[in-house]
Amino acid sequence: MASTADIRNGLCIKFNHDIYKIIEFLHVKPGKGPAFVRTKLKSLTTGKVLDNTFSAGHKIDVVRVETHTFQYLYNEGNDYHFMNTESYEQITLNKDVLDAPQFLKEGTNVMVQINTETDMPLSVDMPVSIVLEVTYAEPGVKGNTATNATKPATVETGANVNVPLFINEGDKIKIDTATGDYLERVKE
Repeated sequence: MASTADIRNGLCIKFNHDIYKIIEFLHVKPGKGPAFVRTKLKSLTTGKVLDNTFSAGHKIDVVRVETHTFQYLYNEGNDYHFMNTESYEQITLNKDVLDAPQFLKEGTNVMVQINTETDMPLSVDMPVSIVLEVTYAEPGVKGNTATNATKPATVETGANVNVPLFINEGDKIKIDTATGDYLERVKE
């Protein structure tokens, strides 16, 4: 058993007969009354996010997890197939468990957290950013760059991303996987 002092981002806990991953937390010490911890929890079985407040010193049940590197192979409908880079063992995960499946490119390495008690995969941590090639983008109008104007573009995985007007088909761009935002153009 751990207490609220051990709360950190990415910690997996048992709460309300389910396993949750802590996405955000904030220790609050008001002027009056006891301290507490505000958390945002994501269910690892349903994907739902909920807000919860723990009082200071509250005991939490931590789930022991191991993190392994897996390589994304391919998907069949809502099933995504991954291979452990050390043991070459393959696992299949549902689309709901993944945070940003639209940015997964074949061969991408991801970190998979596995429950040590049941050997079940709990969550998939995508890389912070990913480089993808633009397959379709409307041509930009020359001289139309006085403001931060953007246009929709389609990348090689089929995802749509808003990009600056100077991005053309064939350009490689870096995308933030957490927000889906364009970060920069990548020159090779």
